[in-house]
Amino acid sequence: MDAINVVTRLLNEANIEINGDNPWDIQVRDERFYSRILADGSLGLGEAYMEGWYDCKNLDQFIFNLLRGNLEEKYNAEVLVTTMAEKFKHLFNPQTINNCKKDISFHYDIGNNLFKHMLDPRMVYSCAYWKDAQDLNEAQEAKLDLICRKLDLKPGMTLLDIGCGWGSFMKYAAEKYGVICTGLTLSKEQIKLGKENCKDLPIEFIYSDYREFESDPFDRVVSIGMFEHVGPLNYGVYMQKAHKMLKEDGIFLLHTIGGLSDSEHGDKWIRKYIFPHGIIPSIQQVGTAIAGTFYMEDWEDFGPDYDKTLMAWNENFQNSWKDIEKDYEGQKYFKKMWEYYLLACAGAFRARDLGVWQIALTKKRLVKPICRV
Repeated sequence: MDAINVVTRLLNEANIEINGDNPWDIQVRDERFYSRILADGSLGLGEAYMEGWYDCKNLDQFIFNLLRGNLEEKYNAEVLVTTMAEKFKHLFNPQTINNCKKDISFHYDIGNNLFKHMLDPRMVYSCAYWKDAQDLNEAQEAKLDLICRKLDLKPGMTLLDIGCGWGSFMKYAAEKYGVICTGLTLSKEQIKLGKENCKDLPIEFIYSDYREFESDPFDRVVSIGMFEHVGPLNYGVYMQKAHKMLKEDGIFLLHTIGGLSDSEHGDKWIRKYIFPHGIIPSIQQVGTAIAGTFYMEDWEDFGPDYDKTLMAWNENFQNSWKDIEKDYEGQKYFKKMWEYYLLACAGAFRARDLGVWQIALTKKRLVKPICRV
């Protein structure tokens, strides 16, 4: 009974009512939900949803209310875990090259069919730019073009894409701006489909960790949605590598999710089910890694756009489930796990707990400002 009272009171403080009528209220189906939340925090919340212990009509708004209610400050079920993680955080590097190869495969090699149905036709798996866009396709093309303009691309330039995915940005840059591209990824499935999508274009895919890659410098370097896999102990090494790969008069654009505070351990549910060893960097962590390596030309945040992007992905996912589910027969919780991932993240961006940063960096200061329009 105590657990029920505690959880009910906390949720009420976030304007959430157990078995209430609002679309963000949760309907509890199993009373084990209450003790699970108090014992396991965010991990328990996600797993209880996957198990069907509670339902919610608007899960994204439920998460939004939780985060805006600052419940973590009022009751932190993960204090002990956090304290122990902080104490031993410098004893090992979880984002080693071998771990990264396993972690990237864990998420990105689960099947190209899923991503084909969930994403836009260009298969851009990062935040879209919705400023003047009417739908996901327009918003993703607007984001790709915004990056091209910030990089000031010209025909014949060479470009390195660190964490290139299926080659969506490289294909756009090659088609629209005449750029010669090299992409790094640790996903064999991405390389397989990427080569098909980018055939007959000056684009090369390389299976390599950024720390292992060696080459002559490039005119431009870009990294879109990959920095979240790097880890705090590697931020400095990452920036030094990008610096080495960039020509003296080049531009490096880093596109990454950003958090409110330093983190060494990340969200437990996300790391267990979606992105193992994933870490969201803070402004301080990025700034420290940049200091003494790059000059910061521009830093733009359009985090709320990821809310709309994730909701569009979830709509595609739900509408296409009949074409996706055959690939995951026997994986009992896959559908609920994936929708929890998409909707919970949408709620987090809506609550402004997370941002999306595009950071333009150079070895020497530019005379001409970075283009934003």
